[in-house]
Amino acid sequence: MAVATASTAVGAGSPSAEPLEVRWLGRVPYREAWALQHRLLEDRILERIPDQLLLLEHPAVLTLGRGADPLHVRASPAALEALGIEVIRVERGGEVTYHGPGQLVAYPILAVSRRGLLIRPLVRALEAAMIETCASFGVVAGRRDGHPGSWVAPEHTEARKIGALGLRIERGVSYHGIALNIAPNLAHFDLIDPCGMPGVVSTSIAVEAGWDAAALAPDAVAAEVARAGARFADAFAAGLARQPASSG
Repeated sequence: MAVATASTAVGAGSPSAEPLEVRWLGRVPYREAWALQHRLLEDRILERIPDQLLLLEHPAVLTLGRGADPLHVRASPAALEALGIEVIRVERGGEVTYHGPGQLVAYPILAVSRRGLLIRPLVRALEAAMIETCASFGVVAGRRDGHPGSWVAPEHTEARKIGALGLRIERGVSYHGIALNIAPNLAHFDLIDPCGMPGVVSTSIAVEAGWDAAALAPDAVAAEVARAGARFADAFAAGLARQPASSG
């Protein structure tokens, strides 16, 4: 499972019905959003703010989980430099991931200890929200055993990855999160072995729903990502509300 865990504080065992503040941020450079996550993480640990769900896009970037193998970046440094794509190692779990325009990114800053929420149910809630978001666009997706995220035709040998997931839990609070492909440049996934899986095929809602993505203006793509973000937020909040609090 693509989760990294730091030392956690003992939570108060509060019920899972904590408020969730949802923010649509638009397109934000990765390092800027990463710094924002750290600020919100500290604020949530100190109980200055309620739980947060950040929804956004990033300019093109590659991120490596803290234990990720850099050999899964297939492109040369020169090729990445020519494309203006930075490689950043971060503290989440998981392998290499691509982010870029046309992709919905969601970062849940949740006091999981206060909610009595274990890691696996949190992962399941994020996966379920991705699957429900795909369904709202007419795309059938699902889970694939042993491979976190969301997949099209997950039981088939030609399974296609449509959503990635990588978290970190620090002092009882989660951050990092998911990336769901709405209408990104899928050619950029050829720069990597997505999630450290050579040969995996990446797909998007645009491809699976039969959109003519090349004909979509950038503003139209951004609007679809924002629309997906609203649907993801609703599905995730509903999924959290259904989660029973852990007894210990």
